[in-house]
Amino acid sequence: MDEVYLWPEALGADQVASASGSEIINIYPHRWTVPSELWRNFFDDAESEIGVLVYSGLFLSEDAGVRRIFRQKAEAGARVRILLGDPDSEVVAQRDADEGIESLAAKIKNAIVMYRPLLSLEGVELRLHRTVLYNSIYRADEQLLVNTHIYSFPASEAPVFHLRRVAGATMVSTYVDSFEHVWDAATPLE
Repeated sequence: MDEVYLWPEALGADQVASASGSEIINIYPHRWTVPSELWRNFFDDAESEIGVLVYSGLFLSEDAGVRRIFRQKAEAGARVRILLGDPDSEVVAQRDADEGIESLAAKIKNAIVMYRPLLSLEGVELRLHRTVLYNSIYRADEQLLVNTHIYSFPASEAPVFHLRRVAGATMVSTYVDSFEHVWDAATPLE
């Protein structure tokens, strides 16, 4: 373990970069290289907060094991917040054009159908956003999986950073703040 990770209170101004480095658990070259069991374990380890910020994230909504974990966590008192792109928005149409896929709105609608049964649970909320996403963000308490977006490539081809919050570092806080800004501007699903 890095000294900064073990004793973050000893940070000096010159050690902030080192603290940020210790926020990185792993880097995957593509989202498809993140092991499926990591996704389930990641969310299963959450105790109080699960967050998903994506355009569609269809791979996740189609995973019955992940949906079961979301249900169990909400029933145990965790907050589960899901942000999907508004299928009728210009940003979704632009992302379709950028990737050349022309199916993103349909994928979002499918994800909504998959998540809809969870919406009857206390603690589960789904909102639609109209935000240009530079990253998809997946949160489980103090850990994040951040899937970068690369122009003209689908998210599955882009890198994923597995991060953890470390005292004195700001990388995780920055992504969490970004999630909160999108959440605040998003529209609850009717």
